[in-house]
Amino acid sequence: MNELKIKGIYKHFKGDYYMVEDVCTHSETKEKYVLYRGLYGNNELYIRPYDMFLSEVDHEKYPEVEQKHRFELQNIKSKNI
Repeated sequence: MNELKIKGIYKHFKGDYYMVEDVCTHSETKEKYVLYRGLYGNNELYIRPYDMFLSEVDHEKYPEVEQKHRFELQNIKSKNI
């Protein structure tokens, strides 16, 4: 499984980009969730179970997808380097 990077930019397998804001814990179940922001449109906030965020793409359901994981960390370099 991938390791999560807070403030990292991730690409969803369907193409959009998101920034991970933080990890949250459900107050009653103690389940961990990823809080992330869309980097498009109104920059909405989303929440998804931690394990699902880091899971692999279901290639039986989406055979055309080349990306291995549902969300993949992007290595964005400065133009000044």
